[in-house]
Amino acid sequence: MSLVGVQVVVDWDGTVTERDTLMLTLRHFVLATVLEPLEAELDAGLAAGTITHREVMEREFAMLTVPLDDVVAFLVEHARVRPGFAAFVERFDPLILSSSSHETIGPVLAREGVTARVRANHADATRDGWRIRWVSDSECDVCGEPCKRGSLPKGAFVYVGDGYSDRCAALAAEHVFARDTLAQYLDDVNVPYRPFTDFEALAAALDADAAR
Repeated sequence: MSLVGVQVVVDWDGTVTERDTLMLTLRHFVLATVLEPLEAELDAGLAAGTITHREVMEREFAMLTVPLDDVVAFLVEHARVRPGFAAFVERFDPLILSSSSHETIGPVLAREGVTARVRANHADATRDGWRIRWVSDSECDVCGEPCKRGSLPKGAFVYVGDGYSDRCAALAAEHVFARDTLAQYLDDVNVPYRPFTDFEALAAALDADAAR
């Protein structure tokens, strides 16, 4: 299948970034004795289908009670993007589609000198716990949960992702580049994909397809 001229949609956390920036933030600003039991509870509930990914995100965000500026400064210093990202954005103009927030994505993009299209949520950083203003995730008739599918572009697209929030969106793609738990899920449901490692390799794969 040719990927020539097909739009590229890229997840942010764990895909553009080497580590999930929300988890990086939680592990820095929340005591392990508080965070680890909640993580275990949420992971179990998500696996059992008793809670949605949106509920997981809301409960995780609510654990943050620090100012937004503190989190931004921490992420600008510590969040790392995968090799070739800036050049990939310049050439392929991907849409970054994230369940995270503009407030934490934007500063990392600025640090990298990257201007990119982003569809994400917004964070209200309150002292009694951060709250998410949902924009990129909406109710979905396909998976039955709030997900990214409603924010996908019209027309054919390639999807690049790594985790739970990418599942439904990936199933709507013409082709998928996947890693980590998204790759495991696609194996389980017998959906083909190519491995994603970094943006240099992704660009090479798209170029190879265009040369066919």
